[in-house]
Amino acid sequence: MAIMITDECINCGACEPECPNTAIYEGGVEWTWGGGTTLNEVTLEDGTVIDANEKQEPVSDEFYYIVTDKCTECNGFHEEPQCAAVCPVDCCVDDPDHRETEEALLAKKALMHGE
Repeated sequence: MAIMITDECINCGACEPECPNTAIYEGGVEWTWGGGTTLNEVTLEDGTVIDANEKQEPVSDEFYYIVTDKCTECNGFHEEPQCAAVCPVDCCVDDPDHRETEEALLAKKALMHGE
């Protein structure tokens, strides 16, 4: 599964620098697939290929957010999700809408980091 940030977020920013995949962004900030990864291009679910540095729309305009498709729950880097470990208000939680196996999360990590 991925981690999500709830609307209890106080926008402290403690989580953002902890993410090894650069999957966490401040509310209103555009994100890229390439940021924090070795990706040069990405094939979307519909088969469209895009430049990994092409800016994407923010997931949230109000709170810090996690790009689900870049989140590996820190698998392959740490024993636990670092965003959840440092969050002072415990708003980095499991996302029940995005469940993935450990193998899938490790495969995602390998893809994003050229392993």
